[in-house]
Amino acid sequence: MHILKLITFILVIIGALNWGLVGLFNIDLVAMIFGEMTLLARIVYSLVGISALVYTVFAYKDI
Repeated sequence: MHILKLITFILVIIGALNWGLVGLFNIDLVAMIFGEMTLLARIVYSLVGISALVYTVFAYKDI
């Protein structure tokens, strides 16, 4: 479980940094790397969103 928590934490940080770049500088780093809404970009966005939900559960559970 510790590995899953670490992976979700890293993905949440990546998502937060990406949204910070979008808000401050209008730079979407995921789109720059993988292309505008390509399959890979959608996978990254989905993994970040799922990670946020999983990490939220971890934050309220003592695992």
